[in-house]
Amino acid sequence: MTTQTTAADAPSPKQDDTPTGLIAIPVGTARAMATGGGALTVISAFLAWTWTAAFPGDLTVYGYPGGLQVLILIVGALTTLLGLASYGVKGVRAIAPGGADAALKYAALAAFTTTWYTLIAISYQLGGLANLEIGGWIAGIATLGAFIGALGLPFKRPHTYPVDPEDSSSEQFKHRMRNATTVFKGAFAAEAPPTPRKLPSYVEILIIIAALAVGLLVFTYGIGTEYDELFIGFLVTVGFGFAALSKAGLVAQISTYTGRHRNVTLAGAFAAAAAFPFTQSDDQYATIGVYILIFATVALGLNIVVGLAGLLDLGYVAFLGVGAYAASMVSGSPSSPFDVHLPFWGAILVGAGASLVFGVLIGAPTLRLRGDYLAIVTLGFGEIFRLVAMNSDGTSGPDITNGSNGISSIPNLKILGFDLGIEHTFGGFTIGRFANYFFLMLLITLVVVLVFRRSGDSRIGRAWVAIREDETAALAMGINGFRVKLIAFALGASLAGLAGTVQAHVTYTVTPEQYQFANTVPPNSAFLLAAVVLGGMGTISGPLVGAALLYLIPSKLSFLGDYQLFAFGLALALLMRFRPEGLIPNRRRQLEFHQAELAPGDTPPPTVLSKTGA
Repeated sequence: MTTQTTAADAPSPKQDDTPTGLIAIPVGTARAMATGGGALTVISAFLAWTWTAAFPGDLTVYGYPGGLQVLILIVGALTTLLGLASYGVKGVRAIAPGGADAALKYAALAAFTTTWYTLIAISYQLGGLANLEIGGWIAGIATLGAFIGALGLPFKRPHTYPVDPEDSSSEQFKHRMRNATTVFKGAFAAEAPPTPRKLPSYVEILIIIAALAVGLLVFTYGIGTEYDELFIGFLVTVGFGFAALSKAGLVAQISTYTGRHRNVTLAGAFAAAAAFPFTQSDDQYATIGVYILIFATVALGLNIVVGLAGLLDLGYVAFLGVGAYAASMVSGSPSSPFDVHLPFWGAILVGAGASLVFGVLIGAPTLRLRGDYLAIVTLGFGEIFRLVAMNSDGTSGPDITNGSNGISSIPNLKILGFDLGIEHTFGGFTIGRFANYFFLMLLITLVVVLVFRRSGDSRIGRAWVAIREDETAALAMGINGFRVKLIAFALGASLAGLAGTVQAHVTYTVTPEQYQFANTVPPNSAFLLAAVVLGGMGTISGPLVGAALLYLIPSKLSFLGDYQLFAFGLALALLMRFRPEGLIPNRRRQLEFHQAELAPGDTPPPTVLSKTGA
């Protein structure tokens, strides 16, 4: 019988003088440099970095970190803790169940990058290095030393990727993964993250609650950043910090706990999201929140088409437009050609139903195509919808959509007499218009998540995955490919129409320009597809995270002007290079994208063999 251990149970690392990292530094010296540099970085955050308050955040105060110093304090503390964990300090090893050395490199890189970005920004805005005080110099030297020390640590460490606990294939794959790990030794066994120790259920639930609270805090801080320098520093800190926690195995460990308590995680996630409007003093950021939810809901619907069924749809935003136009025409707008004012439930059904009908009408003749041909046809449908809406103005065509003017003055929704367009006070909290729509959109997102989860685990969901993996083999096994794909296309279209109904009432106006293939303002087809691929195809939390990032980042980087899309494209290219499976992938795609990391002579796990045909 073999006894399974975790990295936290392993003996302390040896303090030898054998260089094993990218830089020829003895391992003991490298750990000391990284840990000491992290500690000095924490101290420097409590010192003054500049002599004038002209730089945003007022970095002139001793004993009280402000602005970017707060972020540097956090990553400095993380570097210090991971350094202590690499020494095997009892009570600290738990933060690095998958190994501390690889995580320490990313934490040191986060501290170095954020600190030197701050120093360069101070020098650029204030006119030279002479504007730096003692705290800035200490931070710069400390983070440089910590980063150099981290590069001297052992290079090859376990890869521990976060996995979506709601992934429909995760439970079966976990069993295969464990069996494969015991059979295949060498590099593949080293790649497998350790199995977390099973804790009492209430402890695991408390850890999940703490993780959700941290997630809410990070999102609230990021969306509320008051100036551009702080938001860029926030992105750098969160990006490298998340990579450090992922390499440490902490994210994978929490993912395992959430997989064991899926219903608790789902309820806790939506409770944390519902608490977001109460953290805001006005509707400024609640506005961004409701648009993020609309974007995320539509991306999750597209994930059914692209992630589960494997159909490349480049005109998906048109279904959002169909739902928005249909709902706006029956909601009592004076610009509507129809003198109809349906209640909320009627508008919802009309919007989702119209998108469903269009999904069937478009999918029936086109879904017999595959690959690039299907993508071109769907792209054409998206442009046809926009042009038809543009020309249905009573001059170039029938008077239905008011052409480029669109449907305007759409009234606010009322649900059981509750007007979502005015402020309401509950328990001393004032909830504004966008906060009302935020809660409504949160309920719709919950419905879409449940639909995705149940359909992905169903018989039809398994058929979608079979079609995605190998359509020829699926057809040979008796799956009706056309019917299965049409169901996915229609279901995805109806979910987009559902979100479009709320979007029409939030924006007051529906115009054709909102539904192009690509523009600088999401949602559009290009951004929706990028959100699915970026977050993780075939998962639930992946597109939600991807959509939130792709909406929040452009809205906060508007100061870049014409370079905004360039920066976005560069970041996306780098991410696809180093993380092609997405931020939160399912396990199959994770291993398929990392077969090249297996050592010569090693055999990949059975699921990868079935995919490659070996």
